[in-house]
Amino acid sequence: MGPSFNEQFDQHGAWRRAFALQLKQLADWMASHSLMDAAVGEKLQRLEGQVRSDKVMVAFVAEFSRGKSELINAIFFADYGRRIMPASAGRTTMCPTELGYDPGVPVSLRLLPIDTRLQVQGLAEWRLKPERWVQIPLDVNDAGQMARSLEKVAEVRRVSLDEARALGFWHDDLPEENPVPDASGLVEVPMWRHALINIPHPLLKQGLVILDTPGLNAVGAEPELTINLIPQAHAVVFILGADTGVTRSDLSIWREHLAAPSENADARLVVLNKIDTLWDTLNSPEQVQEQLERQRLTSAEMLGISQEHVMLVSAQKGLIAKIQCDDLLLERSGLPLLEEALAQGVMGKRQSILRSAVAAGIAGLRSETSRVINIRRRDLDDQMLELRSLRGKNASVIDSMRTRIEQEQREFEMSTAKIQAVRAVHLKLLRDIFHELGARSLKAELALLTDALQQKGLKLGVRKIYAETFQRLQAIVDKAQSSGTEIHAMLGGTFRQLNTDFGFSLQVPPTPQLEPFLQEIAQIEQRHLQYLGVGNALKLAQPEFAQRLVRALGMRLRTVFESVANDLELWSKSATAQLDAQLRERKRSFARRIEAVDRIQHAASGLVERIAEIEMAEQELGQMEARLNEMTEQLAAVPRAEPPQVSPQTALA
Repeated sequence: MGPSFNEQFDQHGAWRRAFALQLKQLADWMASHSLMDAAVGEKLQRLEGQVRSDKVMVAFVAEFSRGKSELINAIFFADYGRRIMPASAGRTTMCPTELGYDPGVPVSLRLLPIDTRLQVQGLAEWRLKPERWVQIPLDVNDAGQMARSLEKVAEVRRVSLDEARALGFWHDDLPEENPVPDASGLVEVPMWRHALINIPHPLLKQGLVILDTPGLNAVGAEPELTINLIPQAHAVVFILGADTGVTRSDLSIWREHLAAPSENADARLVVLNKIDTLWDTLNSPEQVQEQLERQRLTSAEMLGISQEHVMLVSAQKGLIAKIQCDDLLLERSGLPLLEEALAQGVMGKRQSILRSAVAAGIAGLRSETSRVINIRRRDLDDQMLELRSLRGKNASVIDSMRTRIEQEQREFEMSTAKIQAVRAVHLKLLRDIFHELGARSLKAELALLTDALQQKGLKLGVRKIYAETFQRLQAIVDKAQSSGTEIHAMLGGTFRQLNTDFGFSLQVPPTPQLEPFLQEIAQIEQRHLQYLGVGNALKLAQPEFAQRLVRALGMRLRTVFESVANDLELWSKSATAQLDAQLRERKRSFARRIEAVDRIQHAASGLVERIAEIEMAEQELGQMEARLNEMTEQLAAVPRAEPPQVSPQTALA
């Protein structure tokens, strides 16, 4: 059996830390040798940021009482020797809960009051208002205190039907989704809208984020969950009851919020939990297993997924087995197989993506830096030829050479005016692209859809407006791609002319391919489309829900547009940094050539000394290039360290 999810995540974290350290060493070395230009510096920062802040989100989704919190305890928190997330009978986690670690935030449980649903702000906006959250300190050295504090995510309150309706928990035309009123006509709703648990658990410190989402009502009432958080999760674990299989509400959650395109199928795991309820002493183990396999096959067929993606698990027995170190019970619980599937499906894919990005980034770094080294080498070669031609020449020849160098310098400086004109056109085109991709432009594009969604009553014709809006959004990205191609052609012509006139080696980097962003916009369109169906027409008729919906959509699209702009900006910097580097090196070359001629004019030994200096500089360049290759090869081959053998209590101390 392969490493568990926890073990593989530990290894992934060790690799990231080792890579970030070597990347910093490379940056320091490049800065000390004047090899750091704007493009190289930004590439290094992006690589380091990407590796250091790489997050892996696993979302656990289920209807109430499927054992979801118990499964989280069994996989991630068994080393505490007790339950950390509340997991008793009945409804436990009543509000969506995120577990992660941010060293800049106190170790705590933060709770957003449910009353914030009466306002239009989305979860992302409330995150920026820490004063509106109730904060409860957590003592990481006291598992009992932590468990007692985390029980607050299960708190409820009783409200009138009018208040429940305003909060989104009561729908007059959807009685099957409504909570049951008590004798006083009050209904039970969650006390909190969202919970953030910030603790320095070893896995959370390394970038793991766990999203715990309870029930159809909680998922459907928060558009941000289905548009932003769940789609961005690297894996979704959907929990069913082994005794009930796929119920109608389970199927609603799956079809409306979780069903993924075929290319993302590996990121969806279905768990038939509580298999121990079928461990019947009246049936043989073979009969029990046969019953479980039938349930597994039926569930896979109903959800339209491969049977291999449906796991048979007892989270409760798995947790007990880990605490009691009972290997036989642990194997029987099926938990190790689920952990292995998570490790291969999530961590394996995540590491592959990150390593590919790292390899591409390192290749770009080496290419950019090697170009600067080659510019210096070519200038040294030119100077060497020039100086050797002066051997045995008289003063008039040396004067003539100085005059020629000064003439070349003047002609070169005159050409920079043309270069600045091209750069001005280039920057104007970029500004136009960034304006189209900016927040104000996006808000204008969403204005018609926003107005349509905020109309009172049923939203007639909104699907057509929705489709037209997304066509315009995709057209903006297409236009950005065309503008990038136009800039590439313009810079290509300028660079070829400069290469011919001055012997430069300028080469425009390939234009960024924006197709992945178009695909992402299409995916957002499909995920959001579910809210425009007949089943959600009544929810959509509520102005507050419609406002939250369009805000969540706007924030998600803004992230995509910002990513497009960032890719184009980095590409532009990479192209212009080449030009800046070669202009800078050529200016230095003129200064060094004039200085060398002056030294030769004033001292007979100047020529020999300068030739010796250039020979030494050429050797240093060779050593510099060898060191660059060595350091980048080490970066690409950072070994994956063994997982540290540390218990949560030790690591948290």
